[in-house]
Amino acid sequence: MDIPAMRASFAKAAAAGDEAPLFFYSHLFLSHPETRQLFPVSMAHQRDRLFQALSDVAAYVDDLDRLVPILQALGRDHRKFGTVAGHYPAVGASLIATLRHFDDRWDAALEQSWTEAYGLVAQVMIEAAEAASGQPPWWDAEVVAHERRGVDTAVLWLHPKPEFPYAAGQSVSLETDVRPKLWRYYSPANAPRPDGLVELHVRAYDGGPVGAALVRRIGAGDVVRLGPPVGHLAFDADSDRDLLLVAGGTGLAPLKALVDHVARAGPPRRVDLFVGSRTEERIYDRAALERLAAEHGWLTVTFAVSGDELSPLEQGDVGEVVARHGPWNSRDVYVAGPAPMVEDTTKRLLADGVRPDRIRSEVFAPSRLGPSLDGEVTG
Repeated sequence: MDIPAMRASFAKAAAAGDEAPLFFYSHLFLSHPETRQLFPVSMAHQRDRLFQALSDVAAYVDDLDRLVPILQALGRDHRKFGTVAGHYPAVGASLIATLRHFDDRWDAALEQSWTEAYGLVAQVMIEAAEAASGQPPWWDAEVVAHERRGVDTAVLWLHPKPEFPYAAGQSVSLETDVRPKLWRYYSPANAPRPDGLVELHVRAYDGGPVGAALVRRIGAGDVVRLGPPVGHLAFDADSDRDLLLVAGGTGLAPLKALVDHVARAGPPRRVDLFVGSRTEERIYDRAALERLAAEHGWLTVTFAVSGDELSPLEQGDVGEVVARHGPWNSRDVYVAGPAPMVEDTTKRLLADGVRPDRIRSEVFAPSRLGPSLDGEVTG
C-alpha cells in the first residue's frame, strides 16, 4: 500500500467538507438501499462519523499493533447496529467511489491501495464480530435512579441485564428510544459492583440530541440500551504506583471509576484527584466526592475554579493548580476532560518531569457521537 498517497487522497475528500459524506451516503443508499435501515432517520449527526473513522485508519494504517485491537473492538461494537458481513462490501464500494470522485489524480495504483486497506479493516472487524457471536449485541438497562445536578447535568444509575462486563476506565455506547439509532458514548463512573449497577454522568450540550434527552426526558423506569464496552483510558490495574487523577467536566466519570476500583480491588495506594471547573456551582458531583474522601484516608480531592474569584476553592486552571501541588514524578497520571484542559495539564506535567509513558488521557468532546481511534470520547 502506498500510505502517503492514501493520506493525500483522503485529505482531498476531507477538504470537501460535507460534500464528501453526502456523496458517500447517497451512493451507498442508492446502490444498496437495504443499508438505509441501519442508520437514524436524520443523518445530521451521522455524516461526519465515517470520515472521522477513515481519518483515524489513514493515520494508523502503518501501525497494525495499534490499529488491529481497536478495529476488533469496533467490529464487536457494530453488531448493535445490525451490521453483518454482507454490508462491508457495499460500504467499501461506496468509499472507493467517494475517494475517486474527489481526487483529480486518482489512478489504478491508488485504488488498489485503498482496496487493500479497506479489505484489512473489514476482515478484522468481521472476524471480531463473529468471535463475539455468543455475546449480546447490546444490553437492555433500566434506569433505576435519575438525579438532576443543575440545568444541564444529570447522574443516572442503570441496571443492565444480563450481567454487563466492563472495566474501570472503559466507555460504553448508549441508545434510547427517544433518539433511536443515535448511539452516544459515556464512561461509567464506577467500577463493576456486586449489584451490577452502572453510574453515568451526562451533560446536555447545544446540538447534542442524546445528552439532552438523557438529562431532560429520561427518568426512573425507562429502559436504554448499552453497547459492548470499549477501552479508552487504559487503566493499568496491575501497577501499584500512587495515582494522580485530573478531571474537567464529565471527564470526572472515568476517574471516579478508578477511585472506585482502588477502593474495591486495590492494591492500596495514594490517590490525589483534582477536579477543575469554571465556577464553584458547576462542580456537579462535589458532595459525592467529599464523601469518598471522608471514607478513604488514602484519597485527597482538590477542587479548582478558573472563573470564580469569590470562591474559597483553589484558583486557576486545573492544570496550573496541579502543578502547584507537585512534583508528581512517581505517579501514574490519568487526565480526562475537554481538549484544552487535557492538553494544558499534560504539557505542564511533562515540563515538570513526569515521564510521558506514565500519562494517560481521554478527551471528552461534545461534537462527537463516538470514539475515535486515539481514545477520544464524547461524554
